[in-house]
Amino acid sequence: MTEPLLTLSQVDVAAGERDIVRGIDLTVGVGETHILFGPNGSGKSTLLAAIMGLPPCRVTRGEIRFAGERIDSLPVAARARKGLGMAFQRPPALAGVTVGALGKALGADERLAREAEALDLAGFAARDVNVGFSGGEIKRWEILKLFLQHPRLCLFDEPESGVDLEHIAAVGAAMERLLARGGPNEERRSALVITHTGFILDYIEADMGHMLVDGRLVCSGEPRRLFEHIKRHGYTALPAAAAPLLSQTKG
Repeated sequence: MTEPLLTLSQVDVAAGERDIVRGIDLTVGVGETHILFGPNGSGKSTLLAAIMGLPPCRVTRGEIRFAGERIDSLPVAARARKGLGMAFQRPPALAGVTVGALGKALGADERLAREAEALDLAGFAARDVNVGFSGGEIKRWEILKLFLQHPRLCLFDEPESGVDLEHIAAVGAAMERLLARGGPNEERRSALVITHTGFILDYIEADMGHMLVDGRLVCSGEPRRLFEHIKRHGYTALPAAAAPLLSQTKG
């Protein structure tokens, strides 16, 4: 039996002094893509930040394991070196650091040229990272950045929000390429994806969906069926008829 790539066991997360996420049990297998749904303020971005190790979010109870190793006390850089990567919703601008310089530092010049063209970011190599980028360019750059980093687990915080309809398909196609096998001897990448609109489900193959409400995972199931329930009923308790399709999670 293959060991899960990511395992969260009874994880509580605080941001500063405020408790945000409570009692999270979540497992993402090798090559699996999981979707995280939830209303604004439910703790979705906080959970991703805690997995990546971004302050001020911190695990106050439970544990996070990556490839069997406990990582919840490791700094961000150590987690990145082990194979975690994140596409941010609101990433910082890096004045003085060009896209081309970052690609060269990561040894990814060829991937930069190829994927920049596919994401309509050709010619960005001389620009400073996120400096003067539009909202859609930032989102597309965040996907491109993961191609350069080559992580085993990709964390996506609302990759389609702020992206115009012309480029949503390009973002989705790039994500699917990123998550597919990168070469004959490479395993398929895993992902945990936050989405509000659900548009990204039209472009990527997702294995499992989860609903996070008030800091707790309340149910999990087939992603598109879960999203249809949300569209019809909101982030509400599931009707009994949905029981064969979705699993309730005790909070």
